[in-house]
Amino acid sequence: MKFTEEHEWLRVEGDVVVVGITEHAAEQLGDVVFVELPDTETEVVKDDEVVVIESVKAASDILAPIDGEIVEVNEALVDDPGKVNEDPQGDAWFFKMKAADLSQLDDMMDEAAYKAFIG
Repeated sequence: MKFTEEHEWLRVEGDVVVVGITEHAAEQLGDVVFVELPDTETEVVKDDEVVVIESVKAASDILAPIDGEIVEVNEALVDDPGKVNEDPQGDAWFFKMKAADLSQLDDMMDEAAYKAFIG
């Protein structure tokens, strides 16, 4: 897995990248009560706002971590946004994307670097 400074995780599965938020981010948000997902077939550029999350504490955006096309979204989160708190780095992924350039992952943190980053 790779991690961003925005507390997103990325897992490469063949030519698709699965994107979610880290346990640290889910804890900081508190109880998630609403998730708005992007449409599939949406072309995104790194740092585009892709997902809106609302919790009891705040509203937050998930940014596209790389350039590519959204190919699948996790509809289960729309019906049960609390899954984000239950399993943020597992079943509560937000979207899958076909990467325009996988080398964009090269500059991201591995798990050890991310753990150091969050202290």
